[in-house]
Amino acid sequence: MIHIQEFNSIPDLVHLRPAWRQLFDQTRGASFFQSQEWLEVYWNHFGDSQHLRLLVATQDDRAVGILPLVVRREDRRVGAVRILTYPLDDWGSYYGPIGPRPEETLQAALEHIQRTPKTWDVLELRWVDVTGTDQGHTARALREAGCNSYPSVHEQTAIVQLTGTWESYQATRSRKCRSNYRRWENKLRDTNVSFERVRPRSEEHDDSGARWDIYEACESIAELSWQGSSTNGTTLTHPKVRPFFREAHEAAARRGMVDMNLMRLNGEPVAFAYNYVHDGQVYGLRTGFDPSVSTYDVGNLLFVYMIRDSFRRGDCVVNLGPGSLERKRHFTTRVDNVYQYTHFRPTAARAQLLRLKRVFKNWLYAPSGQLLHAQDA
Repeated sequence: MIHIQEFNSIPDLVHLRPAWRQLFDQTRGASFFQSQEWLEVYWNHFGDSQHLRLLVATQDDRAVGILPLVVRREDRRVGAVRILTYPLDDWGSYYGPIGPRPEETLQAALEHIQRTPKTWDVLELRWVDVTGTDQGHTARALREAGCNSYPSVHEQTAIVQLTGTWESYQATRSRKCRSNYRRWENKLRDTNVSFERVRPRSEEHDDSGARWDIYEACESIAELSWQGSSTNGTTLTHPKVRPFFREAHEAAARRGMVDMNLMRLNGEPVAFAYNYVHDGQVYGLRTGFDPSVSTYDVGNLLFVYMIRDSFRRGDCVVNLGPGSLERKRHFTTRVDNVYQYTHFRPTAARAQLLRLKRVFKNWLYAPSGQLLHAQDA
């Protein structure tokens, strides 16, 4: 029988580190976002306004799964609503239980949540990879735990499936895409262009250097790019998130999960792609280019170099992330829906108002068979 232990403080998790590492290594499709290091850095910068509910599934006094959750307040039209969800906050595309038994872990955790005092109005499991690693685990676990839920599309993310070779991948591109690749490279034929990719090895390999020289080159480009003047905190150098990105970079480098791509033109950095990587799966976190050399299409060409190099390295997938899907279509092999499952607590008035809105929206969408998107919910 599976038992659940709940932890509400980051310092209380210190003793979990060996078990978390072991379970992480057994997690299908795991990413840096599911590591204990990620949670600690995230909480250090954004935890003040949230309540931690980290649930550890144990059997025979041994941890078999971990489910990190947080309670956060979000403003809706009905007022402030307490949301119980994963601690990802749209930094990545996917999240879920840590360990080799995700459905059992999730079901036991949900049953625990149902038994304990309700500090939340809405349970919303976001960032679910339904067609990939999830395979229906979330929907079944919610149902078995007695949580009626409503699925919806949270966002869409651009995927490059690295099957076969670079040449076979190119053959799947349209004639226009292949022509664009050649045109972008021809523009730089008479220039001194270089591409560098850096993946610091993990601390287990006695090489934990975070390569701050490369990271700071990425920062310098970010400041020059259109994102440099952004007010919503999207770029590496935005004052609200720069310390967070830097601390996360150091933690990811220690785990060997950083992937930095840098293009130089005549020796000067002009384009970057900053990613996380684990077990051949690359996740694109931030990109940017120097607008003063935009006529050379360095931003697009960087993607070409990065994908070609990923084939060479034996990576299995490059997730270019959500947003700018039209621009990314030159490179993607598919666009995946990222799902969320929402359960409205029956005794929470604001949650029930949100549920009624969802029911009405579902009724509107039902004739076409179209799945509701989160922004429409």
